[in-house]
Amino acid sequence: MKLFRYFTGPDDASFCERVTAALNAGWELYGNPTLTYSEEKKRVICGQALVKEVEGDYTPDIDLAKQ
Repeated sequence: MKLFRYFTGPDDASFCERVTAALNAGWELYGNPTLTYSEEKKRVICGQALVKEVEGDYTPDIDLAKQ
């Protein structure tokens, strides 16, 4: 089965660290990153989709963060 996650967060080192940790856990980038500006928070917000192929069938109780 293919799992999907979408990371969002401020354009800072912590966002890059979260994506890097997921890549090192076997996730792969899916598509291009996105950027938008939050007028309310006065900062750039990043987004990145990731996918991972794993054994088994999908159930809603799967914790994607632990895959």
